[in-house]
Parts: sequence; structure tokens; C-alpha cells
Amino acid sequence: MNDHRDTRHRRGEPAWPTGDDPDGARWPRSEESQERTGFWSPLWDEDDEAPAPRPAARANGRSGNGGGAARTQHVPQPTQAIRRPGGPNAPTVALPGRGPGYPRVPRDNSNDPTELLPATPGGTRREPDLLTHRDPDYDEDGDLLEDEDRPLTEEERRRRRKKIWRRVRRTMYVFLVLMIVGPVLAFLITYQFVAVPSPEDVRTGADQVVTMKYANGDELTKIVPEGANRTFVTWEELRAAPKVLNAVFAAEDNTFMTNAGFDISGVMRAGWNQLSGGSGGGSTITQQYIKVATGNDQKSPIRKAVEVVKAYKMNRTFSKEQIITAYLNTIYLGRSAYGIAAASKAYFGAEFKNLNQSQAALLAGMIQGPGKFKDLTYMQRRWNYVMDQLVSNGWLPAAERKAEQFPAPVPYEQTKTKALTGPRGQIQRAVFNELQEKAGLSDDDVQRGGFTIQTTIDPQAQSLAEDAVNQVMKGQPQNLRPALVAVDPKTGEIKAYYGGADGVGTNWADAPQEPGSSFKPFDLVALLKTGKGLGEEYDVSVNTFPGRSKPVANASNPTCKMCTVADAMKQSLNTIFYNIVTNTLRPGGPQKVADAAKEAGITEPLAPAAQDSNISIGGGQTQVSTVDMASAYATFAARGMYRSPHLVAKVLNPDGSVYWQASADEKQAFDSDAKQNEKIARNVTEALLPVPGYSKIPCADGRLCAGKTGTHQLGDTGNNAKAWMVGYTPQLSTAVSLSGANGEAINDAKGGDIFGAKVPGKIWQTFMNNYHKTFKLPKENFGLYEAIGKEGSQFSTSASSPPSGPGQPTTTTTTRDRGRPTDPPTPTTTTTTQRFPRPTVPTVTGGFGPGGTGG
Repeated sequence: MNDHRDTRHRRGEPAWPTGDDPDGARWPRSEESQERTGFWSPLWDEDDEAPAPRPAARANGRSGNGGGAARTQHVPQPTQAIRRPGGPNAPTVALPGRGPGYPRVPRDNSNDPTELLPATPGGTRREPDLLTHRDPDYDEDGDLLEDEDRPLTEEERRRRRKKIWRRVRRTMYVFLVLMIVGPVLAFLITYQFVAVPSPEDVRTGADQVVTMKYANGDELTKIVPEGANRTFVTWEELRAAPKVLNAVFAAEDNTFMTNAGFDISGVMRAGWNQLSGGSGGGSTITQQYIKVATGNDQKSPIRKAVEVVKAYKMNRTFSKEQIITAYLNTIYLGRSAYGIAAASKAYFGAEFKNLNQSQAALLAGMIQGPGKFKDLTYMQRRWNYVMDQLVSNGWLPAAERKAEQFPAPVPYEQTKTKALTGPRGQIQRAVFNELQEKAGLSDDDVQRGGFTIQTTIDPQAQSLAEDAVNQVMKGQPQNLRPALVAVDPKTGEIKAYYGGADGVGTNWADAPQEPGSSFKPFDLVALLKTGKGLGEEYDVSVNTFPGRSKPVANASNPTCKMCTVADAMKQSLNTIFYNIVTNTLRPGGPQKVADAAKEAGITEPLAPAAQDSNISIGGGQTQVSTVDMASAYATFAARGMYRSPHLVAKVLNPDGSVYWQASADEKQAFDSDAKQNEKIARNVTEALLPVPGYSKIPCADGRLCAGKTGTHQLGDTGNNAKAWMVGYTPQLSTAVSLSGANGEAINDAKGGDIFGAKVPGKIWQTFMNNYHKTFKLPKENFGLYEAIGKEGSQFSTSASSPPSGPGQPTTTTTTRDRGRPTDPPTPTTTTTTQRFPRPTVPTVTGGFGPGGTGG
């Protein structure tokens, strides 16, 4: 008989098929175990309800199935939950091929509940795992993953910290390897492919000629750089001038003779400056020579990295003597001087080998900022720096340093090499300044590029401008400094440019000056923006204002007491415009005028002037250039469209391809609404139309032209310091200014004061008439006039007022189209005719007041 000693108990199972339970007497049924499972094993006794004791080991070492072997009591193990197919009460079936002596098994029913059975006693096979069991998870380090839902013990936290730090440490190792290997690998690869220029190649490339042309393609001039005619110095000559070498090393690279072509600390400092927006390049002399040789000075980390590799390769390819010789023969030092030999003559009129230590230090200091050769403060700061560096490096005794004085360079005009002479010399300088500002091309870039520069200057217009100046200025005092700029309102192109008679010294066309009453149109723009127009009336006798110590004076006796804005513009009445800005436009009237001026095209800083009501009459700290005024009035002529004035149309490469071209940018100046913008500009033009005739400088043949005169007083002297006339037709806007040399008063040949309508007005009238006649320009009108606010009275006249020009009508219209100027205006809406009686005008005594102006 089989003796199944290890059993699992079930309850509710059927008896043996025969009803015979041979072991029943020996293994009494226990009622304690109420748990059962659907898993069946042939080693189990079907009727056993309690665990059987573990059988004793037989002599042969195997578990016995019979006999009287001694048995030992087995302690039941904890129960395990397993799935029993069909549940405890499921029907059973006989196993296939089995006789009646074998138990029946339950049918499968996966939806029945799980029952618990005691663990299998020892000596039997391991029962299968639960279907819900899974193996424990391990991380990539082989550590057992912990249950995150339960609190961690201190040991577990320690292991976790250790694991995290291990990962961080490994990441840092990888990063450090990449930081070291990556740059080294990149350096080696770049080294194999980059090419370094030879000094001879750089010398050949430096000898470029720049061609400057007129708008029609005719040659204006050829600019031959200093380097084209110089003799390159040799190393032997440089070695004989240790003061120059030491100064250059002290200024730029004191370890040049020993370093590898680059300084790693300097490279890192330069990289940080580029990323943080700081200044300072940190380049060695070799790196600077690379920039000079390649012409690539772009601010980028990639360019800097390649530059370092090239510098290292050049340091291994050429000797230190070759590099410093090439560097000092090609570096730009300002004053149009390339190389140490040319710079010595340009700054001191001497040979470089004869320079003393102080002079050599100044030249070396200018390497960093050669374009600042007119900035004396900068030059002194750089000189002091180089002298101190000479002492720090042991190349100059401290006692000699204290005894040295700043070496003042000779006047630039004495050493300047000019391609253009006379008035057109200022065109060349203005063109180079514009290329620097708008195209980012320095003088060095232009001359090294060998570019062809096509300007906007018309040769006929330029000749007409020079002729007009010469004609009117003939016999006038030598201290008078006229300037003229003519701008095409439709394009912004500068057609004529006159900045001075000799082409050297101050460029009066670009010099900021007080504009006087020619600034009043911007007062009008600010007023029109409020919805008030030319018909607004003001008491001309109101001449005292809060915050002003002296009364505001007018330059002439007004012909009205309650004057309209239109009359005030025609007669240039200071009191009314001061009143408009101080009272009508408050708060912030001066700022509103400054904003209107900037919208029209004034680029000079007006922040100080915007705090003072003197801006209303172009006085105080108000300063503008002749170029700006011509451009701003061109905005009025173009019906409110601003177009940036420019002298350069395009820059061509030596092969004829376009390197840079002026953009045709334009914008609505005064209002985002196109119609309102045009109305504002047209109302300003309407106010300015009578001024040329009233000032006795009308355009010829009855041509419509608008403009404004201006005069600025020389302090409280009673004399004038500045005089202006700015005016336009639809085809051309021209500004003429007149100043005194060294801030002197401006008087004519007879000793009389010069006002805007006199010398500047005559130059303007002569040029405008000749220009329109020479180019056979048609008589264009200014378009439809629609009044803003109250209608103005600028067409009214009085018996004592000067005529406003031929054919001046005596009617005012709400809307009109200014047709041919020889015809009366054609009304397009309602027309009112009115004559104004001659008013009783109070006498205004006293001068113009501080910063006062007149028409």
C-alpha cells in the first residue's frame, strides 16, 4: 500500500471511487483546515484534512513508501495562495486513462476565487509559483530596486546616495574626457586643413586702389592707400629701433617672442567677452596679423578658434622675426597710415627709426583704436597705458617714465594724403563715414577690399552747388563757412554736397549747429497732431513766459495782433511759436517738438533741447546738421514719407559683383494712417509756401517752392552766429547753412548782420533755380491740400507787409489743389474770400533774449 506521508488537505472533495479509504484509520481527518486549492497532486491524500508528519529517512537514504519506518512529526508551513481551477465546489472529471482508484480533478473555471492551502511539506516537489508572482527588479548596477511606496531605512538611504553619486561621478568622467579629447581632436584636424598667408601675399593684397564714382558712372576719384607708395621696412631696420619694438610688445603682446602664437588665458578671456557682451580681444600679435591678413574680424567663437589654430601654425611655419616684420608693415594705425613707417610720417612727420620712446608709445597705443586718431582723450589714455607697460616689463626706467610728456602729433591736415582736393574732398570723407556707419566697412576694409564705390552725387548738380556758393560768397569775409546739401525727396539720394571750400578741417555740412527759426516747422507738426491747424490765432504781444527771465522777441514788426499760425510762420514770429510749445502743447511741449523733428529725419541727439522751450525757436541746446535739415524737409516734400539720406548707392567688388547696396527703406513719418500722415505734411507745406516769396527769394518762373529761413543770435552780443535757408520743390530739398569760423559772428562785406534770407537765402535761390533749369524739370505741384483744424490765412496780405511773391492770391480755401504756380489756386470745395485790415501792431523792444532767434 502506498504511504503518502506528505499531504495537502481538502474539504468537500468526493471520496475514493470505491468508497474505501484505506488510510483513514491511520490518518484521521482534521476539521481545522478550511482552506483548499484547486491544484491536485498524486502525492496528496484526498481525505487528509491535516498535514501528515514528515516520514523518517530510510536506511538507503530515500523516502519510503511503506514499511514500518519511523516517522517524525512535521510542523505545518505557512499557507500560500494559489489559483484552483474551477474553485472548491467545481464539478470533477476523471483523468483520462486512469482507473477508478485515481482521484477526479475539477473542471477549469478561471473565474472562481483563489483558495489558500498549507505549504507543501518537506520531501515533495516544489509547487509552482503563483500566477501573480514576478521576479524582483534590479537596476543597471545590479542593485535591488526598492519599493518607493514604503519609507526607506537609513541603510537604504545610504545605498541610494552612494548609487546617485556613482552615476554623477561617471558622467563627470565622460564630460571631462570629451572636454579634453574634443578640442585636441578639433585642433589637430583644423591644423591639417587651414592655410596661413605668407607675408609676401599680405603685402600684395594691401596694395589696393579704391575707385569712387559719380551717380552716372563717371569717375569721381581714385584713392591710393599709403601702402601703395611705401617702402616696407626690414627686420634689420626694426631691430635697430628697439624703442618701437618694445612699445608694440608692451601695447599688444609682451610675450610675443616666446609664446606659441596664442595665449590660452587671453583666448578664454576673449571668448567670455564675446559671450557676455564685454570688450577686449585678448589676441596676440600673431593672431592680430592673421586678422589683418585674412580680413576676417567677425565676432564669433568659431572664428576665434580657427584663428588660434592659424596662429599656432604660422608660429611653426614662419620665424618670429618674419611675423613681427610683416605685422608692422601692414597694421593700420589711423590717419590713413598703414605700417609703422607711414604712421611715423603721418603723426610726427619723421622716420620711424628716429622716433623717441614717447612717440613710439603713442603709435603703439593707436593699434587698438586707429579710427580714434582725432580723439585726444583716447590717445592720451592709450599713451599712458603703453608707457606704464614699458615700465612693468623693464623696458623703461620709472624715472624716465615720469619725465616723459605726451607727444602732441602734428596737425592732421598737414600730413593727410588727399585723393580729392577742394570742396569735393569732404565728399570722400563723408562717403567713408557713411560706409562705416551703414555698411560696417572701416577705412581699412575699404582700401583692402579694392572696392568701387558708386555715389549718389550728380556731377552737374555738384558743379551747380559749388558755383552758387562761389557766386554769392564772392567778396564776403573769409571767416564765413557755408554748407549746402541737396536731397531727392523721392529716393533720399544726396545729389550735391558742399561741406567746405578746401575739403579739409570741419565738414560744415555734417557739423551740428543751431537752426534758428528753420526749426519751427516741427513745432507745427506737433500742433497739427493735436488737431489744431493753421487757422489757430494767438496774441503776438504775449512775450513773457514762466521760467524765462527775459521776454521773447521777434526779429521784425508783426503785421497782425491776433495772428494765425500761418501768418506766424510766414513772418517768423517767435512769440507765437514759443507760446504754442509752452502752453498749447503742454505738458511736454518741447519733447513733442523733438519727437516731431526725429520723425521728419533729424538724427542729432535732441534730449537736452527737449527739456527747454527754446527748442520752439531753434535755440538753446538745439543743434542739427545741414544734412539732417535737407532730409527732414524732404519728408515734407514727399508728403510725409521719410527716406534715409545717403551718399553711397552701392559698393562693388573688384570683379564687378555687388558687395553692399543701400536699402530703399522708407516709412510714414508722422502717422500710421497714410491719409493722416500725408495731411500733416501737406499742411506744413501750405504754411511754408509763402515764405520764399515773403523773404524775397522766390523760385524763378513762378515755380512753387516752400521753405523757411532761420537765424541764431550769438549770445547777448546782438550779432548773429548762424543763418539758414531750407526749402524744397517736389523734386529737390536743399538746405544751406552759414557759420562763422571759430564761433565768430557772421557779418556781410558791409559789416551788416546776416539773416537767413540774405547770404544763405541767396545761395539757396541761385542753386535751386539753376538746378531746375539745367535739368529741365517740370513745374510740379504738392498735391491736394486738406486743412487740419481751422483754415489758415497765409494768403492774406496787408498794405505794409512785403509781397508774398508773384500771383499771390487773397483767398483761403478749406480744400485746394496747388496747381501751376502761375495760376490762381483752384478751389475744390467751399471758398471764403476775406481781406484783413492792417492791425495795430505794438512795438516790441529788446533783443531776442538768451538763445533768441530771428527769421
